[in-house]
Amino acid sequence: MIASPEARRTALERSHPQWRAMTISAALEAAAARHPGRPYVLTKDAFYSYADMRAWARTLASGLIASGVKSGDKVALDMANYPEFVAVKFAIAMAGATAVPINFLLRGQEIAYVLRQSDSAALVTMDRFRGHNYLADLDEFAPGWRDGAADALPRLKHVGAFPPGPNASPRTPTLDDLAQRATAASDAELERRLAQADPHALSDIIYTSGTTGRSKGVMLTHDMVMRAAFASVYTRAFEDGRRILFALPMYHVFGYVECMIAVTFVGGAIIPQAIFEPVEMLDLAEKHAASEMVCVPMMTHKLIETAAARGFDSKNFLAMFNSGGANVPSIWGQIREVLGAREVLTAYGMTETTASTTCTLPEGGDEHLLNSNGRFKPAHCAGDPELSGLTAVYKTIDPETEHDLPVGESGELVVKGPIVTRGYYNKPEETAAAFTRDGWLRTGDIGRVNADGYLSLTGRLKETYRCGGEMVMPREIEALFDDWPGVAQVLAVGIPDPKMGEIGVLAVVPIDPANPPSLDSMLSVCAEKLARFKVPKHALFLQASEIPLTVTGRPQKFKLAPIVTQKLSA
Repeated sequence: MIASPEARRTALERSHPQWRAMTISAALEAAAARHPGRPYVLTKDAFYSYADMRAWARTLASGLIASGVKSGDKVALDMANYPEFVAVKFAIAMAGATAVPINFLLRGQEIAYVLRQSDSAALVTMDRFRGHNYLADLDEFAPGWRDGAADALPRLKHVGAFPPGPNASPRTPTLDDLAQRATAASDAELERRLAQADPHALSDIIYTSGTTGRSKGVMLTHDMVMRAAFASVYTRAFEDGRRILFALPMYHVFGYVECMIAVTFVGGAIIPQAIFEPVEMLDLAEKHAASEMVCVPMMTHKLIETAAARGFDSKNFLAMFNSGGANVPSIWGQIREVLGAREVLTAYGMTETTASTTCTLPEGGDEHLLNSNGRFKPAHCAGDPELSGLTAVYKTIDPETEHDLPVGESGELVVKGPIVTRGYYNKPEETAAAFTRDGWLRTGDIGRVNADGYLSLTGRLKETYRCGGEMVMPREIEALFDDWPGVAQVLAVGIPDPKMGEIGVLAVVPIDPANPPSLDSMLSVCAEKLARFKVPKHALFLQASEIPLTVTGRPQKFKLAPIVTQKLSA
């Protein structure tokens, strides 16, 4: 019998009575010392204990140092959710460098932009993944990289590839080659860097998904990552040895902080999936006795659909963490009924806040799941005493005047706390624009915060549009069709109009394209339920594949708008 969430938090308070700032590599060292033989990374075919991962990461770190990586250097890694990602990520930290995890969906000049903008001195990349050749990308935008002399990327001196592919050059070192570069001298230098490691140094530069424009490198420190991870452990009430299954990429804070780092506090394990495949995910959950699955709504729907047809042995399954997008009201009951989750959670956060900053409680009921994105996360010792023991707090402001709004009134959400980024790497103007005059980070999201600290999103400021001078919140329109028959997804987007400034378009993804819902009926409901300026002027059908998404499954409406415009003009 697993203990109650309250009892599990009490156990966490006993094991972590006070906060000690540490690097992420120190977290692995501590976990390996406490639980050397416990599994840390589990895959379909492999098992890596904490001791295994510590030894592997140390060898790679020594190899990085022998290759010329200096303290403070930026080391990029372009890799899917393989165990090698975990080893390299910790190796970068052990070497005293800053990790620059790259979205592996990026191509060509998009990768070049991240490498150049981050001043990366080294890159560890997959050679191929899902049919794409990453080394060919380097050949295209950085000829000469194999010899350490790419004119287009003059700072990039070292490249390693994983796994070696059929077209890899003998001059491209593999991870094994990197490990073999370690020497007694680099081992000694590694020990010196570990002893002098600064928890407040930059650990990561993580590039935003870009829902509103070009990607920016969010600067995070080791202490920010560790505080955010512990706040999640405490809020979600981890038991000893929690095992988390996920397909969310570890280059994003969801997979990295909420999963990979969080489990180290309780000697738990991660079960990362490189490619989301619902049948395999359920197989892995049963095989490795996963106690939690972490998904975005698209994945959760697929798992429910698959489990309903296949069945699912949920005797070891405790919690479903479903976040990262809008949810239909019926999803929470389906998670319990079909997947057998005893605890259901949702949350809200962003890269700029290191991880989620609000979360529902595992002992909470459906009211908060249906009506909020969770409450400010309690963090015990990891919180700021000046913020009542929290790692982040929100308020709402008028987006134009920056004046505070009353509690419970909808406005732009702004946030502050010890896990909020100091800004964007090498982007002083964007950094200045991201903060209010009194130092709160502007999220770009519209919502409200009640007196109990529960936050509810109501829209995205930069997804809003003005029709005839009136502000329209797309989410208000979309919510009318959350459970609409025959509809898989509805998105409201604003497009330019010479008379009204902007007009709304309803983009509808049908469940069955052969039997779609009536667009006229949907527009009629809008006209019945909404003020005139909010009613979309047009409606059209799209395929799910036509909707551009971020890595966390959120629609990129700034990219969707021109797609919709083109379809309407065709």
